[in-house]
Amino acid sequence: MTNFPLPPNATIGLVGGGQLGRMSALAAARLGYRCHILTRETDSPAAQVSHAVTISDYSDPVSLRAFANAVDVISFEFENVSAEGLDLLASIRPVRPAPSVLRISQDRVDEKTFLNGAGVPTAPWAPVTSRGELTEAVHRLGLPAVLKTTRLGYDGKGQAMLRVPEDLDAAWEQLDPKPLVLEGFINFAQEISVVVARGADGSVSSFDTVENRHRDHILDVTLAPARISQAVDQAAQAIARRVVEALDLIGLLAVEMFVDSSGKVLVNEIAPRPHNSGHWTIDACPASQFELHIRAIAGLPLPPATRHSDAVMKNLIGPEGMALWPAALAEPGIIPHLYGKAAALPGRKMGHVTRLFPRGALPGEFGVDAALGVLAKG
Repeated sequence: MTNFPLPPNATIGLVGGGQLGRMSALAAARLGYRCHILTRETDSPAAQVSHAVTISDYSDPVSLRAFANAVDVISFEFENVSAEGLDLLASIRPVRPAPSVLRISQDRVDEKTFLNGAGVPTAPWAPVTSRGELTEAVHRLGLPAVLKTTRLGYDGKGQAMLRVPEDLDAAWEQLDPKPLVLEGFINFAQEISVVVARGADGSVSSFDTVENRHRDHILDVTLAPARISQAVDQAAQAIARRVVEALDLIGLLAVEMFVDSSGKVLVNEIAPRPHNSGHWTIDACPASQFELHIRAIAGLPLPPATRHSDAVMKNLIGPEGMALWPAALAEPGIIPHLYGKAAALPGRKMGHVTRLFPRGALPGEFGVDAALGVLAKG
């Protein structure tokens, strides 16, 4: 039986070997914990900085049992893992957040149903299980609209834009696995997100609302804090708190939201783990999103999620991003983070950089570009 709070030198099991696991493991080490990574990859980013690694599929019961018996508590760093595998792990050790939370976030229909049931607004949507239902959904929601897979989509994968009726056939054939979900178009102004931690005692610490800018459906730049009205900020923070409490989540949750042209805040999706839009917290906050993640799952007290600086975070993506690495190291004021991935594949997040500004002094557009230097257009 695991005793909480976890004592120093306890072992935290992390399912997934990517950069979120890597930065969680680094935060855990600073708090005196060891991390054991379960991943399918050899030489994964997380395993490079961890105490132990198990190379296995996420659904192999023999490996899962051995992994669970070697750790004190278990968390995960991405959603595309086996919920049934997590159920097996949870029968041996505490899993935080719970497998039930992962199930909701893994399926867009379950996620939107849950959010709307909790009184959280989303864009209009409809489940689509057949070609006929797609026609009916488009008739109800109108065009343009976005057709998405309900599972396994990320960074723009698993979705198609529908602009005219002639787009429907190709989109229906192209997208798998089915069923799908149709999301009505909103008059989009900007995308924001809130990362919030919740402890086993119900305490909640929420980071400042940030603005996210994408390129080719992948997060490019995060501005902290977001340039939004007080009303939009309060709405975003209230939504994040409502969602984390409705889930009864222990751990970390990122809530991605759209702001429409009228200032209404709508939830796009949730992620029960550290999030790319929270990477700025490593350098701009006394306790980062990764530290709050580890504290929450280990049963430690949660500090306030405050920032001492404003920040701009920029991702380094694919070969183009890696080509900027020498410049990132040479640019004064840039704080570089590289994830240890061997191959710079197109669209792959290889690292990120952060530029800090005095609190309240985040510059305008030209100032942000100037602060990032040659990295601004990469």
